[in-house]
Amino acid sequence: MAIEYVVRCVCESADVCARMERWLLDAHLGDIVAAGAQRAELTRFDDAPLTVEARYRFADRDAFARYERDHAPRLRAEGRALFPTGVRFERRLGDLLGERA
Repeated sequence: MAIEYVVRCVCESADVCARMERWLLDAHLGDIVAAGAQRAELTRFDDAPLTVEARYRFADRDAFARYERDHAPRLRAEGRALFPTGVRFERRLGDLLGERA
């Protein structure tokens, strides 16, 4: 069963949010795909202009566990180094129950 991993980035300012978006789009989302995710996407919602949400799909819990074990520590450390302050990260994980196109 596919897994959805969601990281919500709540920024303290528009400047921090713009830098976060650029880093996620230019580098980090691709790094997560290279580390085992099937897809990655980034959304900024109308009602939360200082918040972006990255969604990653993994084939199953084993694929996510490999990502967490082999890649997440390095990738998370990179984010913390680039944004030591000004961003609060919220993470969620769940089973993808279905989808429609």
